[in-house]
Amino acid sequence: YPERSFQRKSNHSKGILMTPKIDLNKYQDFVQAVTSEASNDTTAMIRRLQELDNEPNLNISLLMTAAVGLASEGGEFDEIVKKMVFQGKPFNEENRFHMKRELGDIIWYWINACRALGYDPNEVIAENVTKLESRYPGGKFDAFYSENRKEGDL
Repeated sequence: YPERSFQRKSNHSKGILMTPKIDLNKYQDFVQAVTSEASNDTTAMIRRLQELDNEPNLNISLLMTAAVGLASEGGEFDEIVKKMVFQGKPFNEENRFHMKRELGDIIWYWINACRALGYDPNEVIAENVTKLESRYPGGKFDAFYSENRKEGDL
């Protein structure tokens, strides 16, 4: 792990704090060392993609499109909510409609993820219902069961 030292940092409202000082060049070397070969090297990534392309019930190109798209579109939806909650953006019909459009994009990528894995979207939802019914006996949310899951409950 990269070397760390501490430096004093003055914070006028709370006195003196100790904050770690990290050499970012050493940290960069550390990050490279703990990153997979397929992440560090395009040739290794292509080789891994070719391996995955031969797997049954997997369309790796479509899965990658879906994964990146879900993260991106989910982020766009989150951005609207963040601005409403933390930055005073109004909840109005324009922003509501914007969220509707982002939800549509999320579903589009979700359907592509189902397609990439060879799943019927209805079966995915049915599995989700089964999982939640098992997690929450009685059919109601309970923080205890949310935090203390049975073995195998993902």
